Amino acid sequence: MTKVAIKNENIISFGGIYHIMDVFSKLGFEKLTESVLGRRGCSGKAFSHGSILGSLFFSYLCGGDCLEDINALTGQFRQRPGTLLSGADTVGRGLKELAEENIVYRSETSGKSYSFNTAEKLNTLLLRMIRRMGLIKAGSHVDLDFDHQFVPAHKFDAKYSYKQDFDYFPGWASIGGIIVGGENRDGNTDVKFHQEDTLRRIMDRVTSELGVVIERFRADCGSFSKEIIRTVEPRCNTFYIRAANCGSRHEDFRQLEEWKSVEVGYERYDVTSVSMDDLIEGKSYRLVVQRTPLKDKHGREQTDMFGVIYTYRCILTNNRTSAEKDIITFYNERGASEKNFDIQNNDFGWAHLPFSFMAENMVFMMVTAMLKNFYLYLIRNISEKVKPLKKTSRLKAFILHFVSVPAKWVRTGRRNVLNLYTNKAYYSEVFLE
Repeated sequence: MTKVAIKNENIISFGGIYHIMDVFSKLGFEKLTESVLGRRGCSGKAFSHGSILGSLFFSYLCGGDCLEDINALTGQFRQRPGTLLSGADTVGRGLKELAEENIVYRSETSGKSYSFNTAEKLNTLLLRMIRRMGLIKAGSHVDLDFDHQFVPAHKFDAKYSYKQDFDYFPGWASIGGIIVGGENRDGNTDVKFHQEDTLRRIMDRVTSELGVVIERFRADCGSFSKEIIRTVEPRCNTFYIRAANCGSRHEDFRQLEEWKSVEVGYERYDVTSVSMDDLIEGKSYRLVVQRTPLKDKHGREQTDMFGVIYTYRCILTNNRTSAEKDIITFYNERGASEKNFDIQNNDFGWAHLPFSFMAENMVFMMVTAMLKNFYLYLIRNISEKVKPLKKTSRLKAFILHFVSVPAKWVRTGRRNVLNLYTNKAYYSEVFLE
């Protein structure tokens, strides 16, 4: 039997978090948060919004996956001299205080009402944090992706959707994996319902706050409507939207003769382009069409009396010059932006929303979106010195190779010194930068 000696010393398990806390302070997130959200409390003794965000950030960056885990970690955080962070109850109350009223839209066709939560202040703070970290340079031309995601949520105001579950249905915009905006909505809301209002708010905020030009916009068939295209087109240089309801055009596609064979992602497709003049009056767009033979389970092409049966997929764009292969390749790259949802669900708490109402849970989702962007900033800088890490490393690897290191604060020579107990030399490079 192994002998165990319990030493009652202030050695903590997550010494790497102290570097992260230094970065958080150097970026001035406390003052930035107060400038956007205002001062919390009137006595000056209440924990600030920045302190609340810090507690949440540091908890998840140590492997926590719910608000209650903050209480298991704040004792370690507070060993850093001059640090006083709020506990889980205060974080919960502070996040609830940031909830904004829902906007209710009424459908003219069904007469039903649907709630949206725009989180205006938090969207503004999200972008100003991005600007402060320099993740996106002012004046740059960017590609903006937009998508919706069902977030299962058995909460008081969650609605039952066609996914056969109670959920919310938020829409999120991203630039190269960086989340730049989002709005929540009832789970039973049609994907196109007032989406143009959401996109107008997000796109205008991105261009004004970040000072960028939206060069290209990508979205799936949930954004294929006249109102959405009218909103998007003047706010970007080119757009690429998966066209829906192309089944009615199959007969027209059958008549086309000028097909080109191209290889996209190690698969071969036949592609062509046609003009689409009947979507918006006075406007002509390009419809990039790709077709693939429909095959049975044995890999044999299926046929009918007209010949080979094809499956058609289309992309609507106002780009008249690029080759079909380039347009399809660029559109297919939006799959990388959908990885955001997997990361948020599994690394940053979206799978376990803490509150009972949509407005409050939207605050949590916005704050953890800020956390994800902060994590990108950290991993991009730290991975240059920590060889086991890459810029694409997930949170688990980051905690394993950097955050998780025994440490102890000691007082010597009238100074506070952090002792790290490790043989990994890269810590000295990171902490002394």
